[in-house]
Amino acid sequence: MKREEGRIAALERLIQKYQKSYYDGEAEVSDAEFDLLWDELSILDPANSLFTEVGADNTDGFPKAKHLIPMGSQDKAANPEEFRAWAEKTAPAGFLVQYKLDGASLELQYEKGKLVRSVTRGDGSIGDEITPNARRMTGVLSGLDVPFTGGVRGEVVMTHEIWRSKYTEKANCRNAANGIMRRKDGLGCEDLRLITYDVSAPGDDGFFRDEKEKIAWLKKRGFEVTETREFSTADEIIDYRSKVAAMRDKLPVDIDGLVVKDPDTDMADLRRSRPEKQIAFKFELETAFSILRAVEWSESGATYTPIGVVDPVRIAGTTVQRANLNNPDMIRAMGLEIGSAVRVVKRGEIIPKIEGLAPDGALSAESLPKEKTAILFPNTCGVCNTPLVDGGTRLYCPNPDCPKRLLHRLEKWVTVLDIRELGDKLIRQLFDRERVRQIHELYTLKAEELAEYERMGELSAAKVVRHISTRRELSLVAFVAGFDFEGVGETIMEKVALAGFNTLEKIRAASTEEIAAVYGLGEITAAAIVQGLKETAAEMDQVLAAGVISIAAPPAEDAQPLRGKSFCFTGELTSMKRSEAEEKIKALGAQAKSSVVKDLSFLVTNDPESGSGKNKKARDLGIPIIDEEQFQAILSDPAKAGEYRDTVTEAGKANQGELF
Repeated sequence: MKREEGRIAALERLIQKYQKSYYDGEAEVSDAEFDLLWDELSILDPANSLFTEVGADNTDGFPKAKHLIPMGSQDKAANPEEFRAWAEKTAPAGFLVQYKLDGASLELQYEKGKLVRSVTRGDGSIGDEITPNARRMTGVLSGLDVPFTGGVRGEVVMTHEIWRSKYTEKANCRNAANGIMRRKDGLGCEDLRLITYDVSAPGDDGFFRDEKEKIAWLKKRGFEVTETREFSTADEIIDYRSKVAAMRDKLPVDIDGLVVKDPDTDMADLRRSRPEKQIAFKFELETAFSILRAVEWSESGATYTPIGVVDPVRIAGTTVQRANLNNPDMIRAMGLEIGSAVRVVKRGEIIPKIEGLAPDGALSAESLPKEKTAILFPNTCGVCNTPLVDGGTRLYCPNPDCPKRLLHRLEKWVTVLDIRELGDKLIRQLFDRERVRQIHELYTLKAEELAEYERMGELSAAKVVRHISTRRELSLVAFVAGFDFEGVGETIMEKVALAGFNTLEKIRAASTEEIAAVYGLGEITAAAIVQGLKETAAEMDQVLAAGVISIAAPPAEDAQPLRGKSFCFTGELTSMKRSEAEEKIKALGAQAKSSVVKDLSFLVTNDPESGSGKNKKARDLGIPIIDEEQFQAILSDPAKAGEYRDTVTEAGKANQGELF
């Protein structure tokens, strides 16, 4: 079982890390892998602040300049179903479709027809001015045939031919182009090429009537323009995507999908951090077929995770030899054996996944092993020799005093409290010397003893102790999550606290059945919480007794006037995104639910008369259906929640009855 909160934190770190490497010109993963990290984060934490940030150039030495054309991020569709959903939601009269170039964005800024600045993407608003380098690139025009003042946006790319002849030490064309365009001396910029796809005249939103006119204008000026086509239906675009994907290796430059736009220009939409009237329709992930040669077991805390070792295969620009198998149940469900032909796909993890057996004929008969052998599961903990428990979705050591579990708990506590000065190496030293085996022992450390540890010294030791000893008031959610119960992170603990178990005393007194009744939890998670609280009770008390850490009191009832209420949203909101609406009700003490269930307080929709499944179920269960205006009224005056009942149709009124 995954730790949801821990995974969110890990995704944030990975996205920021790979975003930095991308903008530094040394991308470490493929676009497909990077996009899947974003996709997973959007599912786990749709309101995450990273979705309002674009990324940043990290190159020093260039002056900064503000963009004329906003350089936001595009929403993505990874498959035809997601693309159709976007097309149905936006419902344009037609579609403009362009190749999605795999390079580095650049904006050319003109004043009265003269190039005055060339600005990299930067943070979406401000980037590095690299005008001298840009002037050396193919496709960058220093002057126009008209006195135009505005911005031209394009992608800096390198052709496959140039990469093969000069830059094969770089992983791919994009990495090479990113690095060269930011060179202080500009060397190699003549090997780069700008392909354009957008133009804007600030201060005059009506300068271009539509997106098609923009492309015609760019071509007439002499710019190279990305391949652009027009289509009438979503199905036509899906067919076109398949054809382009099949021949993209023959193109002179890299592309990683299509950009689909509403042909009508909407400057207000383009100024959003994530425009809604265009979408990146990405190509399908690459799949490779290989042979499973061995299974290794990765150990993290108490959990043993199977990793498949396969014959080397090339996927999304990298060579793969190790692939995640998730858990014992997955191995059994696929009928895997050593020697099986398998299908390997890269998903949101850095390690690819084995998703099933390869279809018949995917590999030649000669390459397949003549015999297969069963996959052996470890049966005892390699650290404490305790028999492992095979829970199906998890193989783990049940010993609460296993040194491996204790070390992992220390590391989790330090991460939750963000004590950056106490690094993994120092924690390991303290643990191996048996100086710190439990969390409360961190608060007994003295600077003079730490100074004797490797690479410390008096100043560093004093700094570590000072940060450990800094008084902190933690929420109950963070405090419990820091004790590293299997599969229980801050997101899950927040649900528990919102359900009324908002003090340590209340949650300790709760039974497994009571915790399991919390919406979004189940018996396995509830049991992990109850068992974890029992196992760590003495240690928690000792941490609190040290006087450094305290647990904040739960919010006053009047600060959360919607406590005990729950909302489910269906359809599109006009005044805010669904994630914003959910955050607003959470701040007032209510819960956001993804489906209509018996104890739901309100279903929010702008189409109360709809025959959708959620509307029908709400009417059948007697749950009030309110529109966005009524929802806004509740946000402004939570007391109105008690006034709304029997709010939909006459048929709905007959079913719903009294709410309170």
